[in-house]
Amino acid sequence: MRNSVNRGCLIRRVLLLSLIAPLASAAAQSDNEAGRGDRMVAAYFRAETARLADRCLADVDSLEDWTSRRAQYRRQLFEMLSLDPLPERTELHATVTGRIERDLFTVENIQFQSRPGLYVTGNLYIPRGLQSPAPTILYVCGHGASKEDGVSFGNKVSYHHHGVWFARHGYVCLTIDTLQLGEIEGLHHGTYREGMWWWNCRGYTPAGVEAWNCIRALDYLETRDEVDAERIGVTGRSGGGAYSWWIAALDERIKAAVPVAGITDLQNHVVDGTVEGHCDCMFTVNTYGWDYAQVAALVAPRPLLISNSDKDRIFPLDGVVRVHEKVRRIYRLYDAEDKLGLQITEGPHQDTQVLRIHAFHWFNRFLKDEDPLIDQPAEKIFEPEQLKVFAENPADETNTRIHDSFVPLADPLPPSSDAGKWAEQRDQWLTALREKSFRGWPDGQEPLDSSEVFSVEQDGVRFRAFDFVSQAPFRLRLYLLERGGSPRPNRVVLNVQDEESWKKWLSAVQVAFAEQLADVQLPEADESQWESIKQALKSSPSVVAYVAPRGIGLTAWNTEPRNQTQIRRRFMLLGQTLDGMRVYDVRRAIQALRTVDSLKGAPLSLHSDRAMAGVTLYASLFEPGVARLNLRQLPASHHQGPIFLNVLRYLDMPQAVAMAGERSIVSLNQAEPHAWQYPTSVATKLGWNEGQISLRKISEKANQ
Repeated sequence: MRNSVNRGCLIRRVLLLSLIAPLASAAAQSDNEAGRGDRMVAAYFRAETARLADRCLADVDSLEDWTSRRAQYRRQLFEMLSLDPLPERTELHATVTGRIERDLFTVENIQFQSRPGLYVTGNLYIPRGLQSPAPTILYVCGHGASKEDGVSFGNKVSYHHHGVWFARHGYVCLTIDTLQLGEIEGLHHGTYREGMWWWNCRGYTPAGVEAWNCIRALDYLETRDEVDAERIGVTGRSGGGAYSWWIAALDERIKAAVPVAGITDLQNHVVDGTVEGHCDCMFTVNTYGWDYAQVAALVAPRPLLISNSDKDRIFPLDGVVRVHEKVRRIYRLYDAEDKLGLQITEGPHQDTQVLRIHAFHWFNRFLKDEDPLIDQPAEKIFEPEQLKVFAENPADETNTRIHDSFVPLADPLPPSSDAGKWAEQRDQWLTALREKSFRGWPDGQEPLDSSEVFSVEQDGVRFRAFDFVSQAPFRLRLYLLERGGSPRPNRVVLNVQDEESWKKWLSAVQVAFAEQLADVQLPEADESQWESIKQALKSSPSVVAYVAPRGIGLTAWNTEPRNQTQIRRRFMLLGQTLDGMRVYDVRRAIQALRTVDSLKGAPLSLHSDRAMAGVTLYASLFEPGVARLNLRQLPASHHQGPIFLNVLRYLDMPQAVAMAGERSIVSLNQAEPHAWQYPTSVATKLGWNEGQISLRKISEKANQ
């Protein structure tokens, strides 16, 4: 039964890997085989990945350069691992729940709480007959499930042979379970499988929980008399390889590290597609746009062996070698190249004996100052039940829902009549948005290169289109509708379209202008909707513009749900979100509108629905001169969207509405107006004009 479970996990992984089709391959296909949107997004990911890769450690030319920045980089890594502010080091409440006695060593089944209710289960392997504190290994596990009849024994069972080997050879070894596959089964798959994109908004990654559990494991080891706290190493494979990187980079108590098959670079993940084989625990919230060599460099000059196999499909060889090459520059600055190793063995992504031998040798060399012959294999000798910590999982556990509380939410100041305090708070929010949520926007604005595509007039309506560069290679299209005869407009209304509104608009406009929409797949025509638009245009000298941000309309890419998920995860790895970059698209559309001579000087209104209304709202905060916002069905919280990195650490949608209301007239058409008490209270207390922020309740039926 147990073997079949483990084989099933392996089979599922092999099937998953067989499905990985790197997005970049779309760019290599012919025009007939790949859509314009697919080619654009593939080219975009290549360019953004190359930009971050070229920047990684490029400004470090001397040891002084590195040491002057090292503390800042480490602080950034804490932040990107959801550990800033660092959780309180609360009482561990460490408990030994069982003990196994063997001839050469003892195993203690232990548990401790890395924070209240967040339980860490593990096995502590202790050599018999120790005369003094021993070198110690923290072993962190990969994704090796051990489960029977719905009961999880923890992935520590799958890797227990490592602890056995270390204990037989004079090391204390603590092997700890992970959140996803521990005895208490938490979650690593929020964006990968569960649609929990709000993890990005919260600035949450399960990699942070794993890093924190490792930090607290070191705290626990320091309490043990058997442990030499000056000789602690870390190792693990796959997911455990990644956690080895995190803890070695964050905590100087790690004196030697052997991450096995746990890190590669952005080129592999984003362009080559290996992100599709990884859950969220493998990645930081990449606010500062790091490539992975920057994580590894923080281990220098301590001994680091980068270990991998040459046919590993989720940690490909070329990426591992690129990481090593960049890290080697930092070790050279320390004159410590002898403490950096690269071990490549033949084989796939497996826990092979040859990989283990090199790790054992590395620790003997740097923690024991020995170099004996490795003549004994690491063998599994225990049944899963023997290593289980809990007879019954504790009722107060938070493991299964730790994503709800690990990163604190923003706690904005209540509305105040003090204009100075409001201005200070507003400026802090805008700074946080620019530096923490939208840091992935281009540093400098490239030319719009706006050009008119067509201009036709029919049935009393003029229809024009302009193409402009938002961010290369994304060239977006602005459509303009206005009353025929080109009267001077009294206002310009920009409609920012999501997929639903784009299709609805197409169904109407194609009634009169199907020829101009020949490059678009048209839905069924809606003549009544077109009549409504036409009559509205004829009754007012206004121009109504429409834009679909990247991934919608003319730049739409493959809409298969799995593909959409993995595209969004690629944005995440680049320190962006799709919605965040759509905010930039709306900004550029506003700028493009203002280059149209006939529209100059006309007041600008922005209209949008649903989550795209949130995108439009935030765009208005960064573009001057938006007279009015008409937002329909705006989500009351970023928990429902739009998704921006880290935003919930600083503010939520009501605070953004308040900021917009200071600049523009804001009209909210909502099913639940009571959710917007914060911005209306701000407007009242600060004495803004009546109607500056207005609410109109729409029916639940209309909301649907």
